Amino acid sequence: MIINHPLLGPRDSAEFTYMGDASLIHRPDWQAGDAVAQFVEYGYQRANPAGLHRELWFHEGGDRSWLVVTRNTVTHEITSVELARDVARAEGRSK
Repeated sequence: MIINHPLLGPRDSAEFTYMGDASLIHRPDWQAGDAVAQFVEYGYQRANPAGLHRELWFHEGGDRSWLVVTRNTVTHEITSVELARDVARAEGRSK
């Protein structure tokens, strides 16, 4: 599988480590009254979708960047690759 890194161009997926659902960018508030329940949900509850899914990938064998990869879990086709920092900033502004 080839991941088209936004800064470095096409790279083999062997350079990357899959790190989970892209929703992990949004950590729960550790000071919330229900923080324990939020962190249990955050750390252990995962969807297993068939179809398009946003995932976190870490470029361990390269520039050590974090990416948000939108990939079809059935066909493995990648439809978009973004720097995770840009996604987090954009989503932070939209809230």
